[in-house]
Parts: sequence; C-alpha cells; structure tokens
Amino acid sequence: MSTRTEIRLTPGQRLSRGLKYTAVGPVDVTRGALGLGVNGAQSSAAWVGDRYRRGRIKAQLSEDLAAAQQAIAQELVAAQEAVSQVLQGAAPARAAKTRQRRRRLVLAAAGVIAVAGGAVAFSIVRRSTQPEPSPLPPSVEVTPKP
Repeated sequence: MSTRTEIRLTPGQRLSRGLKYTAVGPVDVTRGALGLGVNGAQSSAAWVGDRYRRGRIKAQLSEDLAAAQQAIAQELVAAQEAVSQVLQGAAPARAAKTRQRRRRLVLAAAGVIAVAGGAVAFSIVRRSTQPEPSPLPPSVEVTPKP
C-alpha cells in the first residue's frame, strides 16, 4: 500500500504535454486549450470587476442601496403573485423550463465546439508528425524477383 500524490497540471503544461504525446494528445490539447481560455476569461472578468468597483465605490453607494431596495420590493411583489397563482392552481414554471432548455442547448453547443476543436487539433498534430514522401524514386526495386 503506497501513497502517491498526483500533481495536477496547469492548462499550459497540459497543452504542451498534449502537443508532445500523440496518444493522449487530442484530450490534453483540448483540455489545455479550454483551461487556458477559462483561466483567461476568469482573469479578465476579475480585472474588469476590480476596475469597475474602484470607480464606483462612494459615488454610487446611495444609488445602489435605493436600487437594491426597489429590487427587493419587486421580488417580494413577484413572490406574492407567484404564491397566489400556485394557490389558485396556475403553473408559473413555464419561464423556468425555457431557461433550462436554453441552458442545455448552450451547454450542448459548447460540448460540440470543444469536440470539434479537439478533432481539428488532433488532425493538425497528426499531419505535422508524419514525414512527407520523397519525390525521388525508390533506390531499391519494389517488385520482388521470382
């Protein structure tokens, strides 16, 4: 019984390893590229959020508070309406179903795009590793002698 710790690869390491090895290449190239994209998007979103927060700290605090109070009041009214509709037998969940369908469709499209990207990366890597045929005729006879 041995304890072995697996060190998780960063997306950049996974991408370089995927380009290096052809057996696990398509998977690692896809995961690495997606990981780099996600990390970049998260970093950009955090940077934008920080910049946005710095610009609005004191000037917008009272406006934000008033907007939050209005939003809470509107949510309370909507919740009261929903409860009254449920008590009357109406089903207000139609909008939630369309949101779920749309979310599933977006996730399915993202999966298809990821698989297609992996296939393209795999074909590019495979083509780049295969040697080009020589334009010269073979130096040994191809047909065997009887």
